[in-house]
Order: sequence, then structure tokens, then C-alpha cells
Amino acid sequence: RLAVTHDGGVMVVDVTSGEVVAEEPMEGFVRVSPAGDGRHVLVSGNLGWHALDLGSWGDEHGDHAHHFTGDEPGLTGALIEGAEPGHVVAHGGITTLFDDGTGTITVFDPEDLAEGQPEVTTAATDEAHHGVAVQLVDRNMIMTIGDEESRSGVRLVSPSGAVLAETDECPGVHGEAFAEHTAVLGCEDGAVVVDGRDITKVSSPDAYGRIGNQAGSDVSPVLLGDYKTDPDAELERPTRVSLIDTRDASLRLVDLGTSYSFRSLGRGPEGEALVLGTDGAIHVLDPETGERVDTIDVVARWREPLDWQQPRPALHVVDATAYVTDPRRDRVHVVDLDRGRVTSTLDLPHTPNEIVANAG
Repeated sequence: RLAVTHDGGVMVVDVTSGEVVAEEPMEGFVRVSPAGDGRHVLVSGNLGWHALDLGSWGDEHGDHAHHFTGDEPGLTGALIEGAEPGHVVAHGGITTLFDDGTGTITVFDPEDLAEGQPEVTTAATDEAHHGVAVQLVDRNMIMTIGDEESRSGVRLVSPSGAVLAETDECPGVHGEAFAEHTAVLGCEDGAVVVDGRDITKVSSPDAYGRIGNQAGSDVSPVLLGDYKTDPDAELERPTRVSLIDTRDASLRLVDLGTSYSFRSLGRGPEGEALVLGTDGAIHVLDPETGERVDTIDVVARWREPLDWQQPRPALHVVDATAYVTDPRRDRVHVVDLDRGRVTSTLDLPHTPNEIVANAG
């Protein structure tokens, strides 16, 4: 099933039938993120993060999974309050939320959402900023450093709050993703790799070479990121992406020959780097070499709008299936990555914006 936002709320769509099985009106601009349990989605809106039950889920059993449907899909009533709900990071069976308005970090077990309101623990940054944090399985926590005016670095702290490692060499720090078990956070001049208690800077070849949006993989040590070089652009439309190898903290740039947006990055089941270009195609890259191994045509050519909240084609990947929104035609396309083609198209009653899918 899919959670799809639109101007007016969020809907739950059954991929098999194309039916909208739940409609939840919500005011203002809403965003969706995987909650981390394969069943729920966190909807960022007024008051904080609202739990949305997709009503389907899968239980992994070795080389296969059993899939189920349960209660009626929709908002569960569970709410984690936030003044300005920001980044959601689900990693290692732990979900970490960052409140840009207060600098509060909230951590919980996403499996608790099946029972209702989850039990949470909280921490805080020194000052509120547009940041991100993630609690690791060893209970240490990675968090960004910044204030309302700027962001400068990354800190690793213990459960007691002791600083284990820190760097101020990450101006404009933004976003995070994991390459296998290693975290990477973007900077305006490259990125930083957090591996255990070691923080390593990866420098861009350009004085301003910003990486701000990333996509990681559990089966690849190479992280996919965007790459921008014009600090004065109202909206830069880059054609190059970055591939950061966490084994040696090296960076490779790949020119796609087409631009893309911050909703364009994804990873395939074997770690393939996927980029939805404004030419309408998913470009499939080998993350080890940067070579293009496939191009899958999905939507018509498009142009990224100046307002980041406005709809544009968005990519979301679950296992070997990619979902691509088509806001111009009020559709979602389902792409089989193994076969390299669109296998079905779903018509929607609203213009889609953000999208999250599960494998249930």
C-alpha cells in the first residue's frame, strides 16, 4: 500500500486494486516518512508527527515473507508532538525524530505503534535548528550542530550525554543516510562519514560542492547523494550526483546528462543507485563504478518547480519495486526494477506530492 500526500491531506492506496482505501483530511503542508515497522507511516503536520496505519504489513521469514492485512487503514490517533516536525530516521529497529522548532530529539521503538501511543525517550541539541539525529543500536546518538542562523557540524554522544566524537568541518550539514551500517551526513563542501567513533571528512572537488540529500543501502558501502555547486542559485538544477565510498571516504561524481530533484534518489535491491531524471527516466547506476547499467522510461519530461513544496515526480523504492508519482496526470506508476519497465499505473483522485510505500 501507498501513503500519498496531496493538497488537503493524505490518502492510502491499495497498489493491487488501485483503490483509495483511506482518506485523511489534514490542514497545511503535510509530509510522510516510513515509521520503521513496515506498517505505519509518520505524517508530519500540525502539532507534530501523526501515525498512519497502512493496514498491511509483512513478516520476514528468511528468504521469504508472509503478508497480512489488518485493521482499517487510517490515522491511529497516536501523536508525537513537535513544534516544527522535521527529519524522521528509521534505522536498526529504532526511530528518531528531530524537532526543528525546539531542537528536541525523540526516540522510540516503531513496533510500539501497533499498540497505539509509543513510549518515547528524549534528548536535545544545544540550540534549535534545521537538523537531524539518529540513535544507533549501541544507544550512542549522532546529532547535528547548529542554530537558527547556520549549521556547522556533527556530534556523537553517549547515552549519558558525553561527547565521544565531534567535527565542525561540515558547514550547512543536512540530511543523513546509512551505507550498510555507516552513517553519512551531507555538507556544503562534501560530507562526513561516521563509522563507530570515527568521523571522517569527505571533501568535494569544488569549493562549494553541496550534498544535502542522500539515499543509502543495507547491502552497499557506497552512498548516493545529490551534488550542487552554485551557492547563489535560486534553484540549482544539477545534472551530477555523488557516490561516497564509506570504505575509504572517497567521492565520485557522475554526470547523468539530465537534472533531478531532492525527491529523485533511491536504491535498488542489490544496492543499485537510482535517480529519477527530469527526462522522465529512472537512471540505474552501478554504485561501485558509477556506470549507467539501465534506463527505465516512466513519465514525460518535467521541470522542477521553484517552490520546494509544489508537486513534482517523486521516487520511492521498496525491494525491487519503484513507485513514481506523476502529478501532471494524477497518477502513480509501479516499476519492476528487475524487468526494467512500468508494470501498472494507478489513477488518483488528487494530485500526488510525497509518497511512501510498504511491502505488506
